[in-house]
Amino acid sequence: MKKIEAIVRHFKLEEIKNALAAQGIHGMTVTEVRGFGRQKGHKESYRGAEYTVDFLPKVKLEVVAADTQVQAAIDTIVKTARTGNVGDGKIFVSSLSEVVRIRTGETGEAAL
Repeated sequence: MKKIEAIVRHFKLEEIKNALAAQGIHGMTVTEVRGFGRQKGHKESYRGAEYTVDFLPKVKLEVVAADTQVQAAIDTIVKTARTGNVGDGKIFVSSLSEVVRIRTGETGEAAL
């Protein structure tokens, strides 16, 4: 099993969720995050004072998938989230040693 973390643009969230559900991948955790990379922020003006906004708002999706579904999930996220502009985001994949469903006590892929 793998945990897929994707940092993406806000307006792509619903489209990604629907695309993953169509692939049979259900369940995700979503967190509002802020960060910067190559996009580097921008300058804004407030009451005549100019200031730099370094950290831009993004959404972090966390999805856990069986090893057989991981590449399909990554491909789906990349295809759906891509706009072709700087700031489209990143995907991080890490291995999970165990997953437990609290309600039933199921473990491993059965807990997904």
